[in-house]
Amino acid sequence: MARIGLIGGSFDPIHYGHLLLAESGLEQCALDAVWFVPTDISPFKESGSQATNQQRVEMLTLGIAGHKQFEINRCELKRGGISYTFETLETLTADNPDDEFFFLMGADSLADFPAWKNPQRICELVTLVLVSRPGYPELDFQSLTEIAGADYVSKVRNHLVAMPAIDFSSSQIRQRVTAEQSIRFRLPKSVEQYIHHNQLYQPAENT
Repeated sequence: MARIGLIGGSFDPIHYGHLLLAESGLEQCALDAVWFVPTDISPFKESGSQATNQQRVEMLTLGIAGHKQFEINRCELKRGGISYTFETLETLTADNPDDEFFFLMGADSLADFPAWKNPQRICELVTLVLVSRPGYPELDFQSLTEIAGADYVSKVRNHLVAMPAIDFSSSQIRQRVTAEQSIRFRLPKSVEQYIHHNQLYQPAENT
């Protein structure tokens, strides 16, 4: 049985925050691997991605290159449409019945978790791994207790992960490129070069 961590997102583009979250979860939860699962259409981002699906996968490939325990899983891209986490987890657990899955997400997402589609089913399929940064307020598990019960919350508490503070996002990186500002040291050099070579996230007049 392998212990597999999952990180979902647009990865538009992947950056060091994503990679450090994955590495922190890998080490602190004793995982065997972490799978990056790029969304097709996120239910929380109506505007869609700025890069194409293929470009996001190519940037992911560059970003995780050389890390033997990091992989890309394309199940949401193959399925197409709005990517609901519970459907993805049903697919992955059915296809890998001998493995145990852990869903890595920022601790700030816990407050929104009850609004996700079918959160109870998510808890039935995986263990949530909440990743917090220094200075983050104490977590409130009341809503998660109501969804999944006290025993499940105890399991989540045993898998809390801490990571250094990295205060930037993919949207901020896109905005910096659009504003012709540096994105150096925010993402792997290979991804930075890919963005510039393919002229991603350019101002409207340049596209």
